[in-house]
This record gives sequence, C-alpha cells and structure tokens, in this order.
Amino acid sequence: MPPGAPPQIDPEPPVSDVPPYELSTLSSGVTVVTDPMPAVRSATLGMWISVGSRDEDPTQLGASHFLEHLLFKGTSTRSALDIAQALDAVGGEMNAFTSKELTCFYARTLDRDLPLAFEVLADMVVDARNTAEDVEAERQVVLSEIDIHLDTPDDLVHSEFAEARYGTHPLGLETLGSVDSITAMDRDTIHAYYLDRYRPEQLVVAAAGAVDHDEVVRLADQLLGDLGRPGRSRPPRVAPPAVERPDVRVRHRPTEQAHVVIGTDGVAADDPDRWPLRVLNVLLGGGMSSRLFQEIRESRGLAYTTYSYGSSYADGGSMAAYVGTSPGKLDETLKVLRAELDRVADDVSAEEVTRAKGALAGGTVLGLEDTGSRMSRIGKQVAMGVPIVTVDDALAAIDAVELDDVRAVAHRVLDRPRVAAVVGPYTPDEVERFRPLVA
Repeated sequence: MPPGAPPQIDPEPPVSDVPPYELSTLSSGVTVVTDPMPAVRSATLGMWISVGSRDEDPTQLGASHFLEHLLFKGTSTRSALDIAQALDAVGGEMNAFTSKELTCFYARTLDRDLPLAFEVLADMVVDARNTAEDVEAERQVVLSEIDIHLDTPDDLVHSEFAEARYGTHPLGLETLGSVDSITAMDRDTIHAYYLDRYRPEQLVVAAAGAVDHDEVVRLADQLLGDLGRPGRSRPPRVAPPAVERPDVRVRHRPTEQAHVVIGTDGVAADDPDRWPLRVLNVLLGGGMSSRLFQEIRESRGLAYTTYSYGSSYADGGSMAAYVGTSPGKLDETLKVLRAELDRVADDVSAEEVTRAKGALAGGTVLGLEDTGSRMSRIGKQVAMGVPIVTVDDALAAIDAVELDDVRAVAHRVLDRPRVAAVVGPYTPDEVERFRPLVA
C-alpha cells in the first residue's frame, strides 16, 4: 500500500491442523500465544488488551489512548526513568499504540533479555499508578498530539470519513479523543477506566522469535497473575450501522491541497468475503499498477497520492479510497474516482485479479520476516477473537480467489450508498456542491 495509508488489521482464514505457534489460556483468563523462530537471536513481546476507543462512553472519550501514555509514567516500584532505562540498558526497544479495538504494549530485545522485558511490561500493565500529577503532565502531551492531528489534513480526512461512515457509533469517534474530552478527564475517571478494563480475560500475551512457550507461560503466571483484578465477562459491544444514504462532510483548512476520502461499508474481520475484498483493494488502489494510480495520477496527472484501503473490525468495516489533489481539480478528480468505483465490479479482468493475487501473496510473506511482525500477527488475531492461521493457509486463501469472487464482493460493497469527507479550503456550506459528485 502507498505511504500514508492508514494501517489495517486483516485477520486470516481457518487454522491448519499443525500450527507453528502454541496457544494457552491460563487459569486467570490471560491468553499466551507464541511463534518460535529458531534462526533468530531476538524476541518481540507484546501485551494486547482488548480495549480501544470504541469501548469508551461519552465521559471517557480518549481514555484508552490516554492510558497508553500514562502506563509509561511509572508504577509503585519503577519511575518513568526506570522504565525507559531498563530496556535502553540492554539495547532493547519499547513502545505502544491504541486503535479502535485494541491497546498494545510491546518490547523487542535479545533473546536472553526477554524476562526483563516481560517484567517491565507486566509491571506497567498490573501496577500503573496513574497519579494526579502524571495525569496533568501527560494531558498536555496528548493535547499536543491532538493538535498535530488537526494540523495534518491528509490524516484528519480519514477521521472525518470515519465519522461520516459510522455516525455517532463509537467506531466513528477519534481514538485520540477531543480537546474538550481530554481537558475534562480527571484522574479518578481515567484510573477507574484502567481498573475496569485492564482485566485478565482481556489480556493476550504474544511473543515471537527466540522464545520458549513454556517459559513465556511461566513468566505470565508469575508476573501477571490475575492482574489483581479477577476476570469477568467482557463488556458488550454494539455492532455499527450500515450506510443507508449518501453523505458528505466538509472540514475547512486553509491548505494548498484538497484531501478527499470516499467509501462505504466493508466487511467484518471474520467475513468470508474478506479475501476477495483484499484482492479487490490491491487492484483498485493498492500499488503503482492499480486502477486509481494509473487513471488518476499516470493518465490524467490529477494527483500525486491516491490509494484505496479497507478497515475490518469484529463486527463491521469500511472500504474507501483517498485522493489528494489541487483544490481547482477536486471536482474533476471526484468524477474520475466515482467512475472507477462504479465500473470496477463489471469490467475487472482475470489478468488484474491474477496480478493482484501475486502482489497480495508476496506482501503477506515479505511482511513476516521479523519478530515484530510475527508477534503482531498472532497477537492481533487472538486479541480480536479470530482464528490464527499459518502463512501457507493465507497463501492458499489468496490463491483460491477467483474472478467471479472479486466481482461479487465489488458489487456487494461498492453498489451501496457512499459517504465522503473533504478537507481543504472549503466551507461546510459547500456540502451540496460535492453531494452530486459522491452519490
């Protein structure tokens, strides 16, 4: 996918009979999954909590991401500096991220230092203090991150599209929260969210590289226990609504370029159509030979960057295309973009499908050459509750996609009503100008 495209979480088809990974569920409810790589001397460890921005209520908007920051601020036995120095001292790396449905803390170290990485990450997850002083200090950091997001139009347009696609559903809300929600959030609110959501049944420990499954299980039992917060049933999630009618959102920014995303419903993480949809995505806007790149950039010179992408969640998803162009060419660009979306289902060729399958298969294998990507692959899928698969299974699923499958999923997705987001030197009053170009 071209640079700048949002990350995607695309789970795989059913697991083979003899998987190369090992999976255990501890008595506490914590799940441990490992992917040994005997030829390497490093390991990547991830702690995945099945909680993200879609799990927040109106008083907690941005709490999942805020907590991601706060867990690095210290525990009852380690200061923020202690946490930073522990991995730096052995040449390790540590970081975290928050998405709509997941929060992940991860570390990459030499194989011999995996117990140290486990000890530090476990301490952060189990014993975060979230003091009032740390909340106030980190609040400014998060507010700065929101300002950066608002000042980056080619990033902001994807948030605007999510709001257009999902409306008031939690999947449509910005993961960072808003200036108002972060400013209003006090220590008691965010610490209560931590105690309520960071529970053993929502925690997946994933490790890949020079790892031994039994040792990782032992460390999980010893260092995590039940997190001091015994398990319970997971809070329910409400499935997102489907797009019922066309809609357009316009966000004013005094920019030299116009940014637009247009799309509609995609498929859920375990939907059988996810594989032909991924093939469709590649041939439509997944590379330099894709339809959007060739028609919008190469043939017409309307844009420097254009691509398509899909986002899949536990119970829904979206399919969309992005273009960045000059404001004076936006109307023409939208017409071309709409025409490509309209016609792909009926005139996609077997040659295009074959080429896209090859690109998708190659990307699947090449993207799994390091311990971090292997850890991320198994951790995401287990945390999302979808089956883990081998690379061979993934390649087989891609190879099984036929031309008729791609045409069918293209009709299923692209024949639906569409929504769009436009960010640039326009006012919200110009919505009606863009609506005919989107419908």
